[in-house]
Amino acid sequence: MSLKAQITEDMKTAMRAKDMERLGTIRLLQAAIKQKEVDERIVLEDDAAIVAVVDKLIKQRKDSISAFEQANRQDLADKEKAEMAVLQVYLPERMGEAEIAAAVQAIAAAFEAENGRKPAAPDMGKIMGAAKAQLAGKADMGQVSAAVKAVLAG
Repeated sequence: MSLKAQITEDMKTAMRAKDMERLGTIRLLQAAIKQKEVDERIVLEDDAAIVAVVDKLIKQRKDSISAFEQANRQDLADKEKAEMAVLQVYLPERMGEAEIAAAVQAIAAAFEAENGRKPAAPDMGKIMGAAKAQLAGKADMGQVSAAVKAVLAG
């Protein structure tokens, strides 16, 4: 079953169970998917595109949580955390830090073999582009960025 179909089924299940918090979050996710489809005039069928939308929504939730906690609005932060927990169900299992570091090392080695020199700080965009293409949906891009910076520094 595709991820899009799974989300629809989960929405139906939440409706039947009268789980309003979960239902609201799933509807929010479906609206974000539909918005991307309308904006880009495409139909999102592959799971990678759906995962990218879920990733974006989770990043928004993380930003909101930190802002609400700074403003001492724990009630709103808790609501965002609950939404984030519902959204994380739709993400594939993430790579660990060691796996990310190994993947970034391999990308840096490929860059070195291609260009005949070690990657330096100005090459961060090229390395991140290759890492994003290879690790999108599998790893948290914040961790990937940190791993790239570590490789470029060392």
